[in-house]
Amino acid sequence: MFQRTSGTGITRSAEAPRRGGLGLFFAVTFSTTWAFWLIAIALGGSPTSSPTAVPYLLGGFGPVFGALAVRARRARRREPVPARAVPYRQGVRVFLALPLLALASASVVVGALLADLLGGPGVSLTEGRELISTMGGVVPFFVSMLIAGPLAEEPGWRGTAYPRLLASMSRVRAGVLLGAVWAVWHLPLFFIEGTVQAELGLFSWSGLMFSLSVVPVALLTGYAYERAGVVASVAVHLGFNATMAVLTVESPVTQALVLAVQLVLAATLLGTSREGRGAGRPDRPVRVEATPVPARTN
Repeated sequence: MFQRTSGTGITRSAEAPRRGGLGLFFAVTFSTTWAFWLIAIALGGSPTSSPTAVPYLLGGFGPVFGALAVRARRARRREPVPARAVPYRQGVRVFLALPLLALASASVVVGALLADLLGGPGVSLTEGRELISTMGGVVPFFVSMLIAGPLAEEPGWRGTAYPRLLASMSRVRAGVLLGAVWAVWHLPLFFIEGTVQAELGLFSWSGLMFSLSVVPVALLTGYAYERAGVVASVAVHLGFNATMAVLTVESPVTQALVLAVQLVLAATLLGTSREGRGAGRPDRPVRVEATPVPARTN
């Protein structure tokens, strides 16, 4: 985007390079993910059994494919890094990922305990222990939880899309919008037998609560990204997914209370911190000086 100034220069708005690539990111992310997951649906069977496991796993990496496409185009065009992007090298700030992970897990635990106190389903670790045992132990469980979700998605949603959305809107609006897109992205999972989403059911209160819960998670992972980059957003995503799985949160009542707790937490964190603090790059336009053209004389 170019804007002509009154004088001898041309100012190029930073909006183009900062927001540039959003369309490409969403196109590649959705096309690759949905293509692979539609293949998984056609194959049938569990996402942990062959041959369904391969397209199921590859589909989860759609946001990474989208991020790679954007970075390849940016490198080819020699475009600058978006102004709100957080550097990968965070130094000691990376250790903020640990308390943020604990905070994400605590939000699920508090919501589940509130549901128990209010007469909803009780908190139980029975099914969680069985799940961990089925997956081969604690370490394989957390490794699988880390790969299938946080590592497969955060470099794209937070590392690529989020800073570009911040070029033209507040982080609350960016988080809500990205959360809505993120929820739509999950839709094919409701039709893959054996996934959490398929067990919840698309046209059910539990399925609705799952889709709505993506929004506060998007706000929290966005906050984490601003504090300490992709590593922190991965940690929050992992804390949420792993705790939900261990506690087997499937009741719509429990899901609703977890959602409420996370909304309060997100509002508190975002309301008490300065926007853009973690970016470390000023939000300034790039000015390209043009050689003045002398006036023609007759």
